[in-house]
Amino acid sequence: MKRLLTTLFGLTFLATAAADPRAVATSINTFGLDLHRRLAGAGGNLVTSPWSIESALAMTWAGAAHQTKTEMQTVLRLPEDGAAVHAGFASLAADLEALAQKSRDRVKAARRSGGPATALEINTANRLFGDGGYPFEKRFLSLTEKSYGAPLEVLDFRKSPEAARLRINGWVASRTKDRIPELIPGGVIDRDTRLVLTNAIYLKAPWAEEFKEEPNVPFFVNGTQPVRVAGLVRESRFGYLEIPGGAAVTVPYADAGLQFVLFVPSSQDGLPALEKKLTPELLAKTAQAEGRDIQLHFPKFKLEPGRVMLSENLIAMGMPSAFNRPAGSADFSGIAPRKPDDYLYISQVIHQAFIAVDQHGTEAAAATAVVMPRAYSAMREKPKPLEIRVDRPFAFAIQHEASGACLFLGRVTDPR
Repeated sequence: MKRLLTTLFGLTFLATAAADPRAVATSINTFGLDLHRRLAGAGGNLVTSPWSIESALAMTWAGAAHQTKTEMQTVLRLPEDGAAVHAGFASLAADLEALAQKSRDRVKAARRSGGPATALEINTANRLFGDGGYPFEKRFLSLTEKSYGAPLEVLDFRKSPEAARLRINGWVASRTKDRIPELIPGGVIDRDTRLVLTNAIYLKAPWAEEFKEEPNVPFFVNGTQPVRVAGLVRESRFGYLEIPGGAAVTVPYADAGLQFVLFVPSSQDGLPALEKKLTPELLAKTAQAEGRDIQLHFPKFKLEPGRVMLSENLIAMGMPSAFNRPAGSADFSGIAPRKPDDYLYISQVIHQAFIAVDQHGTEAAAATAVVMPRAYSAMREKPKPLEIRVDRPFAFAIQHEASGACLFLGRVTDPR
């Protein structure tokens, strides 16, 4: 029996831009929160890319039929209109590319004027790796290439499965600047593999305004153990939103369009309770959070978790037939003809992500002094900025502001 292997990952970000990506953003965030809470149950640090996982599985869903399609749609929280789903993913990817192009244009202008500049990098890619002798449906190949920018690359899985694995891993590594050097482990791809669907995203986003380093600040690991860690501090106008069990603070990246979101619990051990209260509606509100003067302290961190095999989680979430459970139930007849003794199913969904947060943002220098002597009258003093110290486990997201979609979602219980 032939099998379908779906692989995907994120870090660590193409067709028509006319569609509104907000419905897809809601699907990404709802599924992302479902999966985040499930994975967070094991405790510890965590980072995933809901956008990456949903993108790869949406491509796979495009070729599903009957019960398999219904189950996947329910788990992925996708709207019923498949054409709108695929157009939404295309629109979101196009908008990310537009943000990157805007940043590159700014860099060119800054170089002409002699000013320092650092560009926002957002690189996204999808690709299908398929066996050369397998009868893939032309309609499916056309849809994935048009809506997801995912061409089919022919490999010889039957004769050279290990060479095929190395080629796929090499493609992933190149698209992530070697942050994900070996997504697929040995033994996963074999002579029965017929298709691998992949998504890659790489993001490098300088802050709109630089943070200062704050060495040796307190942090309560797992909400209980006091340690000293390297931190960051900045006083500025940040987005602020009170949420059940804590607060959300949004930090803009250069060129606007993307933001980093901190979800800070009100108590040292309050992260699990706060995570349970996060909703897609709340994530949508953080994308439009009103500004407030804040002195923000939070720790530097770098997360490099290994690959995560998501199959059992996805089965438990409600899509067993995609994984051919029970035997004979998988239906991906939209990808290739389904025969009683030769049909596709998902054997593994593999995800890996990387993130590092430090003080660096747009490198720029400016000094302005406006000296204004003040005549005393009934003027009110400027209110002191709200001070927020993130000295406890917290959750975070990297969010596309226009749609609210979370490109990355995670938690930090130990930033060391």
